[in-house]
Amino acid sequence: MDLIKTSQSDCYCYNQKSQVKWKYIWSTVQVKITSSGLLSIVYITERYNCQYPETILSIIKCVIHNFWTPKESNDITITINPYGETVCFSVKPARKIFIYTVSVNRNIVDFKLFLVFMAGIFLFFYAKTLSQSPVFFYSSGTMLGILMTLVFVLLLVKKFIPKYSTFWALMVGCWFASVYVVWQLMDNLKWLWCENRIYILGYVLVVGCVSFTVCYKHGPLVEERSRTLLAWTLQLLSLLLVYAGVAIPQVACAVMLLVLSSKVLHFPLRALAYVRWKMKKWFTSEKLVVKFLTEDEYREQADAATTRALEDLRQACCSPGFPSWLAVSRLRAPKTFADFVLGGSHLSPEEIRLHEEQYGLAGAFLEEQLFNLRTPDSLPAH
Repeated sequence: MDLIKTSQSDCYCYNQKSQVKWKYIWSTVQVKITSSGLLSIVYITERYNCQYPETILSIIKCVIHNFWTPKESNDITITINPYGETVCFSVKPARKIFIYTVSVNRNIVDFKLFLVFMAGIFLFFYAKTLSQSPVFFYSSGTMLGILMTLVFVLLLVKKFIPKYSTFWALMVGCWFASVYVVWQLMDNLKWLWCENRIYILGYVLVVGCVSFTVCYKHGPLVEERSRTLLAWTLQLLSLLLVYAGVAIPQVACAVMLLVLSSKVLHFPLRALAYVRWKMKKWFTSEKLVVKFLTEDEYREQADAATTRALEDLRQACCSPGFPSWLAVSRLRAPKTFADFVLGGSHLSPEEIRLHEEQYGLAGAFLEEQLFNLRTPDSLPAH
Protein backbone atom coordinates (compact mmCIF):
# COMPACT_ATOMS: atom_id res chain seq x y z
CA MET A 1 0.00 0.00 0.00
CA ASP A 2 1.32 3.47 -1.00
CA LEU A 3 0.45 6.35 1.32
CA ILE A 4 0.68 10.08 0.57
CA LYS A 5 -0.18 12.70 3.16
CA THR A 6 -0.15 16.31 2.01
CA SER A 7 -2.00 19.62 2.18
CA GLN A 8 -1.37 20.73 -1.41
CA SER A 9 -3.85 20.35 -4.25
CA ASP A 10 -1.63 18.11 -6.39
CA CYS A 11 -2.27 16.14 -9.54
CA TYR A 12 -2.09 12.35 -9.44
CA CYS A 13 -1.86 9.99 -12.40
CA TYR A 14 -1.93 6.23 -12.76
CA ASN A 15 -0.18 5.03 -15.91
CA GLN A 16 -1.22 1.92 -17.73
CA LYS A 17 0.95 -1.16 -17.14
CA SER A 18 2.63 -2.51 -20.26
CA GLN A 19 3.78 -5.84 -18.81
CA VAL A 20 1.05 -8.44 -18.51
CA LYS A 21 1.15 -10.78 -15.51
CA TRP A 22 -1.18 -13.71 -15.04
CA LYS A 23 -1.73 -13.09 -11.36
CA TYR A 24 -3.32 -9.71 -12.18
CA ILE A 25 -6.14 -11.14 -14.32
CA TRP A 26 -8.80 -10.11 -11.80
CA SER A 27 -6.89 -7.33 -10.07
CA THR A 28 -7.91 -3.72 -9.53
CA VAL A 29 -6.29 -0.66 -8.00
CA GLN A 30 -8.22 1.33 -5.41
CA VAL A 31 -7.27 4.90 -4.64
CA LYS A 32 -8.79 6.11 -1.38
CA ILE A 33 -8.75 9.78 -0.42
CA THR A 34 -9.68 10.73 3.14
CA SER A 35 -9.59 14.03 4.97
CA SER A 36 -11.17 15.89 7.85
CA GLY A 37 -12.93 18.34 5.51
CA LEU A 38 -14.98 18.07 2.33
CA LEU A 39 -13.23 17.64 -1.01
CA SER A 40 -13.99 16.56 -4.57
CA ILE A 41 -12.18 14.89 -7.45
CA VAL A 42 -11.55 16.66 -10.75
CA TYR A 43 -10.47 14.54 -13.71
CA ILE A 44 -7.99 16.50 -15.79
CA THR A 45 -7.60 14.05 -18.66
CA GLU A 46 -9.84 13.76 -21.69
CA ARG A 47 -11.88 11.07 -20.04
CA TYR A 48 -14.99 13.21 -20.37
CA ASN A 49 -14.34 15.22 -23.54
CA CYS A 50 -17.61 17.14 -23.49
CA GLN A 51 -16.48 20.23 -25.37
CA TYR A 52 -16.41 18.56 -28.78
CA PRO A 53 -18.14 15.16 -28.53
CA GLU A 54 -17.64 13.08 -31.66
CA THR A 55 -19.93 10.11 -31.14
CA ILE A 56 -23.27 9.30 -29.53
CA LEU A 57 -21.43 7.39 -26.82
CA SER A 58 -19.41 10.50 -26.00
CA ILE A 59 -22.62 12.54 -25.66
CA ILE A 60 -24.06 9.92 -23.30
CA LYS A 61 -20.86 10.02 -21.24
CA CYS A 62 -21.08 13.79 -20.92
CA VAL A 63 -24.75 13.76 -19.97
CA ILE A 64 -24.15 11.18 -17.25
CA HIS A 65 -21.09 13.04 -16.00
CA ASN A 66 -22.96 16.32 -15.78
CA PHE A 67 -26.02 14.95 -14.02
CA TRP A 68 -24.40 12.38 -11.73
CA THR A 69 -21.18 14.00 -10.65
CA PRO A 70 -20.60 12.97 -7.00
CA LYS A 71 -20.76 15.81 -4.49
CA GLU A 72 -18.08 16.73 -2.02
CA SER A 73 -17.15 14.13 0.57
CA ASN A 74 -14.43 13.47 3.07
CA ASP A 75 -14.00 9.83 1.96
CA ILE A 76 -13.70 9.13 -1.78
CA THR A 77 -12.70 5.80 -3.34
CA ILE A 78 -11.69 5.44 -6.99
CA THR A 79 -11.40 2.01 -8.64
CA ILE A 80 -8.90 1.90 -11.52
CA ASN A 81 -8.21 -0.84 -14.03
CA PRO A 82 -4.42 -1.39 -13.97
CA TYR A 83 -4.40 -2.22 -17.70
CA GLY A 84 -6.89 0.43 -18.79
CA GLU A 85 -6.39 4.00 -19.89
CA THR A 86 -4.23 6.47 -17.99
CA VAL A 87 -6.24 8.20 -15.28
CA CYS A 88 -5.26 11.61 -13.91
CA PHE A 89 -7.13 13.57 -11.27
CA SER A 90 -6.60 16.37 -8.83
CA VAL A 91 -7.99 16.89 -5.36
CA LYS A 92 -10.09 20.02 -5.01
CA PRO A 93 -10.93 21.15 -1.47
CA ALA A 94 -14.37 22.60 -0.84
CA ARG A 95 -13.35 25.57 1.33
CA LYS A 96 -9.70 25.75 2.24
CA ILE A 97 -6.50 23.82 2.02
CA PHE A 98 -6.27 21.10 4.61
CA ILE A 99 -4.39 17.85 5.10
CA TYR A 100 -5.69 14.84 3.21
CA THR A 101 -4.38 11.31 2.74
CA VAL A 102 -4.13 9.41 -0.54
CA SER A 103 -3.69 5.64 -0.19
CA VAL A 104 -3.24 3.22 -3.09
CA ASN A 105 -4.06 -0.45 -2.60
CA ARG A 106 -3.91 -3.24 -5.16
CA ASN A 107 -6.38 -6.10 -4.91
CA ILE A 108 -4.79 -9.19 -6.44
CA VAL A 109 -8.22 -10.80 -6.80
CA ASP A 110 -11.20 -8.48 -6.96
CA PHE A 111 -14.12 -10.74 -6.14
CA LYS A 112 -16.54 -8.46 -7.99
CA LEU A 113 -14.61 -8.98 -11.22
CA PHE A 114 -14.33 -12.70 -10.55
CA LEU A 115 -18.07 -13.05 -9.94
CA VAL A 116 -18.84 -11.12 -13.13
CA PHE A 117 -16.49 -13.43 -15.05
CA MET A 118 -18.04 -16.61 -13.61
CA ALA A 119 -21.54 -15.26 -14.27
CA GLY A 120 -20.60 -14.75 -17.92
CA ILE A 121 -19.24 -18.30 -18.25
CA PHE A 122 -22.33 -19.80 -16.59
CA LEU A 123 -24.72 -17.72 -18.68
CA PHE A 124 -23.01 -18.70 -21.94
CA PHE A 125 -23.23 -22.47 -21.42
CA TYR A 126 -26.72 -22.47 -19.86
CA ALA A 127 -28.30 -19.90 -22.19
CA LYS A 128 -30.46 -22.49 -23.97
CA THR A 129 -31.77 -23.96 -20.71
CA LEU A 130 -32.54 -20.55 -19.23
CA SER A 131 -34.33 -19.40 -22.39
CA GLN A 132 -36.91 -22.18 -21.86
CA SER A 133 -37.58 -21.43 -18.18
CA PRO A 134 -40.72 -19.36 -17.32
CA VAL A 135 -39.20 -18.27 -13.99
CA PHE A 136 -36.16 -16.89 -15.75
CA PHE A 137 -38.40 -15.16 -18.30
CA TYR A 138 -40.36 -13.22 -15.66
CA SER A 139 -37.32 -12.41 -13.49
CA SER A 140 -35.11 -11.36 -16.41
CA GLY A 141 -37.94 -9.29 -17.91
CA THR A 142 -38.38 -7.44 -14.62
CA MET A 143 -34.62 -6.85 -14.30
CA LEU A 144 -34.46 -5.72 -17.93
CA GLY A 145 -37.16 -3.14 -17.29
CA ILE A 146 -35.33 -1.84 -14.22
CA LEU A 147 -31.76 -1.75 -15.53
CA MET A 148 -32.31 -1.22 -19.26
CA THR A 149 -35.51 0.73 -19.61
CA LEU A 150 -34.69 1.87 -23.16
CA VAL A 151 -34.32 -1.71 -24.40
CA PHE A 152 -37.51 -2.78 -22.61
CA VAL A 153 -39.55 0.07 -24.10
CA LEU A 154 -38.15 -0.64 -27.57
CA LEU A 155 -39.24 -4.28 -27.31
CA LEU A 156 -42.75 -3.14 -26.39
CA VAL A 157 -43.08 -0.83 -29.41
CA LYS A 158 -41.49 -3.32 -31.81
CA LYS A 159 -44.72 -3.92 -33.75
CA PHE A 160 -45.06 -0.19 -34.47
CA ILE A 161 -41.65 -0.03 -36.21
CA PRO A 162 -42.19 -0.84 -39.92
CA LYS A 163 -38.66 -1.95 -40.89
CA TYR A 164 -36.53 -4.55 -39.19
CA SER A 165 -33.36 -2.68 -40.10
CA THR A 166 -34.59 0.38 -38.21
CA PHE A 167 -35.55 -1.74 -35.23
CA TRP A 168 -32.17 -3.46 -35.02
CA ALA A 169 -30.32 -0.16 -35.41
CA LEU A 170 -32.33 1.28 -32.52
CA MET A 171 -31.83 -1.93 -30.53
CA VAL A 172 -28.04 -1.77 -30.88
CA GLY A 173 -28.00 1.90 -29.87
CA CYS A 174 -30.32 1.39 -26.89
CA TRP A 175 -28.41 -1.70 -25.80
CA PHE A 176 -24.99 -0.04 -25.70
CA ALA A 177 -26.43 3.12 -24.16
CA SER A 178 -28.14 1.12 -21.42
CA VAL A 179 -25.03 -0.95 -20.71
CA TYR A 180 -22.93 2.19 -20.41
CA VAL A 181 -25.47 3.90 -18.15
CA VAL A 182 -25.56 0.85 -15.86
CA TRP A 183 -21.76 0.70 -15.85
CA GLN A 184 -21.44 4.33 -14.87
CA LEU A 185 -24.11 4.04 -12.20
CA MET A 186 -22.28 1.07 -10.69
CA ASP A 187 -19.20 3.27 -10.27
CA ASN A 188 -21.24 5.83 -8.29
CA LEU A 189 -23.62 3.36 -6.65
CA LYS A 190 -22.45 4.09 -3.13
CA TRP A 191 -22.93 7.84 -3.52
CA LEU A 192 -26.29 7.44 -5.26
CA TRP A 193 -27.61 5.16 -2.53
CA CYS A 194 -26.58 7.54 0.22
CA GLU A 195 -27.93 10.70 -1.44
CA ASN A 196 -30.99 9.44 -3.37
CA ARG A 197 -32.13 6.32 -1.55
CA ILE A 198 -35.86 7.15 -1.66
CA TYR A 199 -35.81 7.91 -5.41
CA ILE A 200 -33.93 4.69 -6.20
CA LEU A 201 -36.38 2.57 -4.19
CA GLY A 202 -39.35 4.30 -5.81
CA TYR A 203 -37.91 3.78 -9.29
CA VAL A 204 -37.18 0.09 -8.66
CA LEU A 205 -40.65 -0.51 -7.20
CA VAL A 206 -42.63 1.29 -9.92
CA VAL A 207 -40.63 0.14 -12.93
CA GLY A 208 -40.31 -3.41 -11.55
CA CYS A 209 -44.08 -3.75 -11.11
CA VAL A 210 -44.79 -2.37 -14.58
CA SER A 211 -42.18 -4.66 -16.16
CA PHE A 212 -43.53 -7.75 -14.40
CA THR A 213 -47.10 -6.86 -15.43
CA VAL A 214 -46.09 -6.53 -19.07
CA CYS A 215 -44.17 -9.82 -19.00
CA TYR A 216 -47.08 -11.60 -17.31
CA LYS A 217 -49.50 -10.25 -19.92
CA HIS A 218 -47.43 -11.53 -22.84
CA GLY A 219 -46.58 -14.85 -21.13
CA PRO A 220 -43.45 -16.98 -21.52
CA LEU A 221 -41.91 -17.59 -24.91
CA VAL A 222 -43.52 -20.45 -26.82
CA GLU A 223 -42.11 -20.23 -30.34
CA GLU A 224 -38.80 -21.95 -30.96
CA ARG A 225 -37.57 -18.99 -32.95
CA SER A 226 -38.14 -16.60 -30.04
CA ARG A 227 -36.37 -18.95 -27.62
CA THR A 228 -33.41 -19.23 -29.96
CA LEU A 229 -33.23 -15.46 -30.27
CA LEU A 230 -33.31 -15.13 -26.47
CA ALA A 231 -30.55 -17.74 -26.12
CA TRP A 232 -28.36 -15.83 -28.60
CA THR A 233 -29.01 -12.59 -26.71
CA LEU A 234 -28.00 -14.24 -23.44
CA GLN A 235 -24.82 -15.57 -25.01
CA LEU A 236 -23.96 -12.10 -26.32
CA LEU A 237 -24.54 -10.68 -22.85
CA SER A 238 -22.38 -13.43 -21.37
CA LEU A 239 -19.48 -12.49 -23.66
CA LEU A 240 -19.78 -8.88 -22.49
CA LEU A 241 -19.69 -10.08 -18.88
CA VAL A 242 -16.61 -12.18 -19.58
CA TYR A 243 -14.87 -9.19 -21.13
CA ALA A 244 -15.88 -6.91 -18.24
CA GLY A 245 -14.82 -9.51 -15.65
CA VAL A 246 -11.17 -9.65 -16.70
CA ALA A 247 -8.76 -6.79 -16.04
CA ILE A 248 -6.43 -7.63 -18.95
CA PRO A 249 -8.09 -7.02 -22.35
CA GLN A 250 -5.84 -9.52 -24.18
CA VAL A 251 -6.72 -12.29 -21.75
CA ALA A 252 -10.41 -11.38 -21.96
CA CYS A 253 -10.36 -11.70 -25.76
CA ALA A 254 -8.54 -15.03 -25.53
CA VAL A 255 -11.11 -16.39 -23.07
CA MET A 256 -13.95 -15.25 -25.30
CA LEU A 257 -12.38 -17.05 -28.27
CA LEU A 258 -11.97 -20.21 -26.21
CA VAL A 259 -15.60 -20.08 -25.10
CA LEU A 260 -16.82 -19.60 -28.66
CA SER A 261 -14.53 -22.37 -29.92
CA SER A 262 -15.85 -24.79 -27.31
CA LYS A 263 -19.38 -24.03 -28.45
CA VAL A 264 -18.53 -24.44 -32.13
CA LEU A 265 -16.51 -27.64 -31.60
CA HIS A 266 -19.20 -29.20 -29.41
CA PHE A 267 -21.04 -30.93 -32.27
CA PRO A 268 -17.92 -32.24 -34.11
CA LEU A 269 -16.59 -33.66 -30.84
CA ARG A 270 -19.88 -35.42 -30.18
CA ALA A 271 -19.89 -36.85 -33.72
CA LEU A 272 -16.28 -38.02 -33.30
CA ALA A 273 -17.12 -39.68 -29.99
CA TYR A 274 -20.09 -41.46 -31.59
CA VAL A 275 -17.97 -42.76 -34.49
CA ARG A 276 -15.30 -43.93 -32.06
CA TRP A 277 -17.92 -45.79 -30.01
CA LYS A 278 -19.32 -47.46 -33.13
CA MET A 279 -15.89 -48.55 -34.36
CA LYS A 280 -14.96 -49.91 -30.96
CA LYS A 281 -18.20 -51.87 -30.92
CA TRP A 282 -17.55 -53.30 -34.40
CA PHE A 283 -13.91 -54.30 -33.96
CA THR A 284 -13.98 -55.43 -30.34
CA SER A 285 -15.43 -58.85 -29.62
CA GLU A 286 -17.59 -58.96 -26.55
CA LYS A 287 -16.52 -61.45 -23.91
CA LEU A 288 -19.11 -64.05 -23.14
CA VAL A 289 -20.05 -64.10 -19.50
CA VAL A 290 -20.55 -67.65 -18.26
CA LYS A 291 -22.74 -68.02 -15.20
CA PHE A 292 -23.16 -71.36 -13.48
CA LEU A 293 -26.53 -72.36 -12.07
CA THR A 294 -27.06 -73.37 -8.51
CA GLU A 295 -28.86 -76.60 -7.71
CA ASP A 296 -32.06 -74.78 -6.80
CA GLU A 297 -31.98 -72.71 -10.00
CA TYR A 298 -31.38 -75.89 -12.02
CA ARG A 299 -34.38 -77.65 -10.43
CA GLU A 300 -36.63 -74.60 -10.95
CA GLN A 301 -35.68 -74.25 -14.62
CA ALA A 302 -36.00 -77.99 -15.21
CA ASP A 303 -39.49 -78.10 -13.64
CA ALA A 304 -40.60 -75.04 -15.66
CA ALA A 305 -39.24 -76.43 -18.93
CA THR A 306 -40.83 -79.85 -18.32
CA THR A 307 -44.23 -78.35 -17.48
CA ARG A 308 -44.10 -76.13 -20.57
CA ALA A 309 -43.10 -79.01 -22.84
CA LEU A 310 -45.87 -81.27 -21.48
CA GLU A 311 -48.44 -78.54 -22.03
CA ASP A 312 -47.26 -78.09 -25.63
CA LEU A 313 -47.52 -81.86 -26.16
CA ARG A 314 -51.07 -81.89 -24.72
CA GLN A 315 -52.11 -79.05 -27.05
CA ALA A 316 -50.59 -80.84 -30.04
CA CYS A 317 -52.44 -84.06 -29.19
CA CYS A 318 -55.75 -82.18 -28.93
CA SER A 319 -55.36 -80.55 -32.35
CA PRO A 320 -57.66 -81.81 -35.16
CA GLY A 321 -54.77 -82.93 -37.38
CA PHE A 322 -53.19 -85.24 -34.79
CA PRO A 323 -53.33 -88.96 -35.78
CA SER A 324 -54.76 -90.21 -32.48
CA TRP A 325 -55.56 -93.81 -33.61
CA LEU A 326 -52.07 -94.32 -34.96
CA ALA A 327 -50.51 -93.04 -31.73
CA VAL A 328 -52.76 -95.22 -29.52
CA SER A 329 -51.96 -98.33 -31.54
CA ARG A 330 -48.25 -97.87 -30.87
CA LEU A 331 -48.45 -97.15 -27.10
CA ARG A 332 -48.08 -99.75 -24.33
CA ALA A 333 -50.36 -97.81 -21.96
CA PRO A 334 -53.04 -96.05 -24.03
CA LYS A 335 -55.22 -95.37 -20.94
CA THR A 336 -52.42 -93.33 -19.30
CA PHE A 337 -52.02 -91.40 -22.55
CA ALA A 338 -55.75 -90.68 -22.69
CA ASP A 339 -55.72 -89.42 -19.09
CA PHE A 340 -52.76 -87.16 -19.91
CA VAL A 341 -54.53 -85.65 -22.96
CA LEU A 342 -57.64 -84.98 -20.86
CA GLY A 343 -55.58 -83.08 -18.24
CA GLY A 344 -54.28 -85.81 -15.96
CA SER A 345 -50.73 -86.62 -14.97
CA HIS A 346 -48.33 -88.18 -17.43
CA LEU A 347 -47.03 -90.56 -14.74
CA SER A 348 -48.75 -93.49 -13.16
CA PRO A 349 -48.86 -93.93 -9.34
CA GLU A 350 -46.42 -96.85 -9.63
CA GLU A 351 -43.90 -94.71 -11.54
CA ILE A 352 -44.16 -91.94 -8.94
CA ARG A 353 -43.56 -94.43 -6.11
CA LEU A 354 -40.50 -95.91 -7.80
CA HIS A 355 -39.07 -92.42 -8.41
CA GLU A 356 -39.47 -91.46 -4.75
CA GLU A 357 -37.80 -94.69 -3.61
CA GLN A 358 -34.87 -94.08 -5.91
CA TYR A 359 -34.34 -90.25 -5.80
CA GLY A 360 -36.32 -89.07 -2.74
CA LEU A 361 -35.00 -87.94 0.63
CA ALA A 362 -34.67 -91.54 1.81
CA GLY A 363 -33.85 -92.91 -1.61
CA ALA A 364 -31.04 -95.21 -2.60
CA PHE A 365 -29.37 -92.63 -4.83
CA LEU A 366 -29.05 -90.04 -2.04
CA GLU A 367 -27.85 -92.68 0.41
CA GLU A 368 -25.18 -93.81 -2.01
CA GLN A 369 -23.99 -90.21 -2.48
CA LEU A 370 -23.76 -89.58 1.28
CA PHE A 371 -22.14 -92.82 2.49
CA ASN A 372 -19.94 -93.77 -0.45
CA LEU A 373 -16.73 -92.69 1.34
CA ARG A 374 -13.35 -93.33 -0.13
CA THR A 375 -11.33 -95.94 1.72
CA PRO A 376 -7.56 -95.63 2.28
CA ASP A 377 -7.01 -98.47 -0.18
CA SER A 378 -8.73 -96.48 -2.94
CA LEU A 379 -6.49 -93.43 -2.45
CA PRO A 380 -3.85 -92.98 -5.14
CA ALA A 381 -0.32 -93.94 -4.18
CA HIS A 382 2.41 -91.29 -4.00
